[in-house]
Amino acid sequence: MNAKEYLSQAFWLDQRINSKLEQLESLRNLSMKVTTSYEQERVNKTKEKSPMENAIIKLLDLEREIDENIDELVDLKRKIMEIINSIESDEYRLVLEMRYLNFKTWEDISESLNYSYRQVHRIHGEALKMVKVS
Repeated sequence: MNAKEYLSQAFWLDQRINSKLEQLESLRNLSMKVTTSYEQERVNKTKEKSPMENAIIKLLDLEREIDENIDELVDLKRKIMEIINSIESDEYRLVLEMRYLNFKTWEDISESLNYSYRQVHRIHGEALKMVKVS
C-alpha cells in the first residue's frame, strides 16, 4: 500500500460510517411503521420474535457496528496524524492534514491557503514523498 492509499483509508471509512448512518435512519423510519398484531396468540413450541422486536434488534446491531467503525476511524486518524506529524515541513503537514484528516477538496485547500490549485498539487506530491508508511 502506497502513502496515498494508506492516508485515504480514513476517508473511505468515514464514507462507510456515513452510509451506515443513513441505513440506520432508514431502519428507524421503517421500524416506526411496524405494527403489532392484536390477534389472539397461538401457542407455539418455538418462541418467534415480533416484527417490532426484530426491527429493534437490527437497529441495535447496526448501531453497534457503527460504534465499532467510529472507534476504528478514531484509531486510524490517530495513526495518520502520527505519520503526518513526522514530516518536518509545516506546509506539507498542513496540506496532508486538510486532505486526509479533514477530507477537504483540492479547491477548498487551495482557497484556504491562498495557493493555486497547481501549487497545492505540487506540495501534496512532495509531501507524499516524505510519508513513511510501515
